[in-house]
Amino acid sequence: MSSPELIFVTGASGFLGAHVIHQLLEKGYHVRGTARGTKADDLQASYARYGDRFQVVKIADIGHDQFPEVLKGVSAVLHLATPMPGKIGFEEQLKGAVDGTMNVVIQAEKAGIRKVVVTSSIAAVQMLPAVPGTSFTDKDWTPMTKEHAIASKNPVAVYVVSKKLSEQALWKWADKHPHVDVTTLNPTFFFGPLAPNFPVPPVPTMSTFSTNYMVYNLLFPKGVFPPMATTYIDVRDVAAAHVAALSSPPTSKVGRKRVILSSPHGASVPQLLQLLAEKRPALKGRLTGVLTKTELDVLPLDWARVDAVLGLKKSDFRTLEETFLQTVDELVQIEEGWKRAGHAIRKPKL
Repeated sequence: MSSPELIFVTGASGFLGAHVIHQLLEKGYHVRGTARGTKADDLQASYARYGDRFQVVKIADIGHDQFPEVLKGVSAVLHLATPMPGKIGFEEQLKGAVDGTMNVVIQAEKAGIRKVVVTSSIAAVQMLPAVPGTSFTDKDWTPMTKEHAIASKNPVAVYVVSKKLSEQALWKWADKHPHVDVTTLNPTFFFGPLAPNFPVPPVPTMSTFSTNYMVYNLLFPKGVFPPMATTYIDVRDVAAAHVAALSSPPTSKVGRKRVILSSPHGASVPQLLQLLAEKRPALKGRLTGVLTKTELDVLPLDWARVDAVLGLKKSDFRTLEETFLQTVDELVQIEEGWKRAGHAIRKPKL
C-alpha cells in the first residue's frame, strides 16, 4: 500500500470480525469498526496498542441509522454484521438481514465508496448436509423459501433464508450500480482459535466460542458433532479472504465476484477424535463416545476461480491439524480459566 487506507468494518466485535480487524491492522490498514453498547468500549481497549489506526463507532441499528460522518475518508467497506439465529423473531431476522446489508451499501455508495465486500454464507448457496457428490457453483441458490423457513419454526432455516434474501437484494442493487465493485464471500462453517485481541468473558458463555461450540462438543463424553456441519474452513482463512478481496481484480475482468469458501482438507468425526487422542493424549479420557457418521467433506470448489478473484491457492489454507488442534488447545485453556474462577462447565447445547 502506498498510503494507509481506511476500511470500515461492520460486525467488528464478532468471532470473524476480530480476525478481519487483526489482519487488516497487521497489514498496515487503518480500521473503523462498528459495535454496540459496552462491546464498543471493550473493543477499543482490545486494540489500544494500534493507537489511532483503530477506531470504534457505535451504531445502534445498522439497518436504519444514518451514519455519513462515519464513512468519511473510507476507502472500502467490509460488511460482516448479520442477525444471528434464535436471538430475535423470525420476521425481524429476515428483514434485519436485508435492511442491514442494503443500508450499509447504499450509504457507502452515497459517500463515494467504490469497493464493498459482504460476508454471505454457504447457506445462501445450498442447504447442508449436501448430497454426496454434489458440486456447488457461484450461480447456485438454496431452494429454501421464506415461507418454508418460517413455517418450519427452525431458527437455522430462517438464518439460511436471511442470508439468501440479503445477498440476492445486494446483487440486484449491484447490477444497477456497476460503478461499485461488489464481492460476496460464501464460507461454510468456520472454526479456529479466537483472534489475539478477542476479549474472553470471565464467566462461561458459549457465545464466546461462536461456531467453535461444535468442536467443544467433542470434549464431552456424550457430546455430539452436529450432522449439518459437513464442511468447514479455518476462520483465519475466511478473514484472509476478506482482506484479499480488497485488492481483487475488478468485476469487468473476472465477472461477478461471488466466491464460495471451504477448506481443501476433510475428515470424519472418528478421524478427528483419533487425531485428538494421538496429538493430545491428556484429552483422551474426555473425548466423546458418540461416533456420528458426520463427514467434514471437501467441497469440489473451482479453485482456479478462487485464485482468479482472491489470489488464494489451496496451499494458502490451513491444514486440518492446524485448525482443530489449535482450536481445541484454546478451548481447553479458556475452560481451565473458568474452572479456576470456580465456574461449573457444562456441555454446550446444539
